[in-house]
Amino acid sequence: MAEPAVKANELVKWFGEGEARTVAVRGVSFEARFGEMLYIVGPSGSGKTTLLSMISGILRPNEGTVTVEDQDIWSLASDQIAEFRLNRVGFVFQDYHLFPRLTTLENVAIPLILKKRDWRESLNTAMEYLEIVGLKDRAQLPPVKLSGGEQQRVAIARAIAGRPDLLIFDEPTASLDGDTGRKIVDFVKNNILNDQRCIIIVTHDSRIYEYSDRIMRMEDGRITGVEQGGAREE
Repeated sequence: MAEPAVKANELVKWFGEGEARTVAVRGVSFEARFGEMLYIVGPSGSGKTTLLSMISGILRPNEGTVTVEDQDIWSLASDQIAEFRLNRVGFVFQDYHLFPRLTTLENVAIPLILKKRDWRESLNTAMEYLEIVGLKDRAQLPPVKLSGGEQQRVAIARAIAGRPDLLIFDEPTASLDGDTGRKIVDFVKNNILNDQRCIIIVTHDSRIYEYSDRIMRMEDGRITGVEQGGAREE
């Protein structure tokens, strides 16, 4: 069995205080492994995105720990957590979050520039990742000139340009038609996933379940089941 990339132990997160308190995640423990694509599924409001935010260093849990490769991330100072997010985590969002005034190439170069890499070197590296996702010929176009599937591939190139070992997708196919969504996830499974990387996907889209290695189901802030993936639900 592959080594765990992420270990979450008894994570709890609430918002508000007193009678206004809402508990979003209730004592969740799980492991995500290198070399696997783990899906987190469940109804809206079940705590999926809150859980993602805690394991990726965005949202501090009220209780519990998150360990990434033997490092308890929430024991780090705030600047170290920011460095962890920059260097170890890649994000791909439902709405792409591309900068409309930048070219496709410049969008992909952003995480490299944030690491204080040379501008020209960053652009050269960004071009290499655009080639990986098949968009080298779209490098000088603004995002508005790209299709939804192309914009998603740009977001993937940007996420992997910094060579993160933890890659997180939040509803990656929600803005795409079924065929394009399956092609995107198939591409990620066969070209981006490797034995030094863990991919975690939050999704409502049962059409892409066939690409998962494991599926973790959540409801009301708790894990209700974990099953092997690989079979698409119709």
